[in-house]
Amino acid sequence: MQFALSLTTALRMAESVFFGGGQQTARRNAWDAVCENRRQARDRQETERVLSRAVR
Repeated sequence: MQFALSLTTALRMAESVFFGGGQQTARRNAWDAVCENRRQARDRQETERVLSRAVR
């Protein structure tokens, strides 16, 4: 976990050097949207599994 936090910190520092504030915010928002979509996909898959077991 410590490695992930260090990597995240390093990436954010690099991002702040290379990108302006607005672009930095847009990239973070886009990544948050990707993560949320993945979470929703996992939830849908789990729901499908539960429903298919209930139908049997």
